[in-house]
Amino acid sequence: MSSAVKVVQPTGILDGTQAADFREEVKTLVESGETIILINFQDVTFMDSSGLGALVLALKTVRAAGGKMFICSVNEQIKMLFDLTSMDKVFDIFPTREDFESEVLSTT
Repeated sequence: MSSAVKVVQPTGILDGTQAADFREEVKTLVESGETIILINFQDVTFMDSSGLGALVLALKTVRAAGGKMFICSVNEQIKMLFDLTSMDKVFDIFPTREDFESEVLSTT
């Protein structure tokens, strides 16, 4: 895997209590010059609107710095949240980390 990709791997429930830490982690990566960030949802069991808001703000932070953010391994609940809010059209979402690596890293 390319060292140019930094992976953020939240765990448990991504809601208002974890949202600030999540945003701070992404902001720190962007400030240190990272340009490709993968959010791996493999260990996230649930996400609410606060978590979704944090994700949108993280995406804005990454894009404002000229970077790219990708998401992988979302469960059915998170997939449904993305579908209902049309965020599946905003984010680049991959079924698995392996799919991300084969599709994105092979072209960078």
